[in-house]
Amino acid sequence: MSGVELLGLIGMLLLVGSWIPQTWETIKTKNCPLNLKFILVYFTASTLLTIYAYARRDWIFTALNGLAALQSGINLYVKLRYS
Repeated sequence: MSGVELLGLIGMLLLVGSWIPQTWETIKTKNCPLNLKFILVYFTASTLLTIYAYARRDWIFTALNGLAALQSGINLYVKLRYS
């Protein structure tokens, strides 16, 4: 692993790690305080960026955006199911 890849990995872990408490709170309380339009745009953008990063064979951004899509998908599910 190169130094640049290590920087990307650390950045990805920090960013994803910062989302985990909020996603866990959303699951636990079954309440998503985010705006529905924001969640839809974020989920769509993360999914498209995952596909793009995969096509470019950039595993760090594939993982980052895939996890962002997953977490925003959880928010979307909770928002639609329990609101």
